[in-house]
Amino acid sequence: MQKRYSLKKNAQFKYVHRRGASSGTHEAVLLYVRSGALKVGFSVGKRIGCAVERNRVKRRMRAALVPLLPRMKRGLYVFIAREPAATADFARLCRSMQALLRRQDLLLPAPDEGKAGNAT
Repeated sequence: MQKRYSLKKNAQFKYVHRRGASSGTHEAVLLYVRSGALKVGFSVGKRIGCAVERNRVKRRMRAALVPLLPRMKRGLYVFIAREPAATADFARLCRSMQALLRRQDLLLPAPDEGKAGNAT
């Protein structure tokens, strides 16, 4: 994920925690606040495991989000990992994050989705 999409400041994380709309799955929770820019942050607590495991979960979550970035609406996002995220396989993590975005209607339609129904 490119640095321009990263949510970095503690104040930004606190703002999203305080004001954000949330939804959750077994592996993660999504907090979202509308904004003019697209910024994404990841939070992995110490309950997940040691630093190596926490960083692995963050890397996997970032990688799962990269293909979805062009379709995401602008705003501030914080993904919070739950304990099952540490043991979930990558495909399940991808599906979980996509489900969170769809649940809050934060994904724009893919360019080829609208054309599929009009084929003759």
